Amino acid sequence: MTDFGEYVTDIVHEPTQTDSPGFDLTVAAVYEVVEPGRIDFGGGELDAAEVVPHASEKRNPDDDYEWWTLRGGQYLVEYNESLTGEATVTLQPRTALLERGATHPTLHVDALPRVPVSVGSAGLKLKENARVSTIVGAEE
Repeated sequence: MTDFGEYVTDIVHEPTQTDSPGFDLTVAAVYEVVEPGRIDFGGGELDAAEVVPHASEKRNPDDDYEWWTLRGGQYLVEYNESLTGEATVTLQPRTALLERGATHPTLHVDALPRVPVSVGSAGLKLKENARVSTIVGAEE
């Protein structure tokens, strides 16, 4: 079994993130796309989309962590963790995310971009540091 942790830095809590096959990644921030980006054929007119942080709040004043209330739609998720760049990893949504009507694409990356997350029409409540993705493979 591969120790995917050797490819990950800025780990929140390794025992929890490795308690099932793979290595779980946690949410640091959620963004909304508010203005379109631009992609052209040659890359000379490539422009980033404008994004803003999605508001979060504590459920109770004594809570340590905040929650995002996501309505049905598209968001960008930023992870707490980073990759070392020593391997290309395969990243997929956790079952917990899928079973709540949300998903993101399976990716093969050597750095963690903001990942587009699709939320079903019922919405989703997402807690800061929630485990939403799992590294399931790595190639050096």
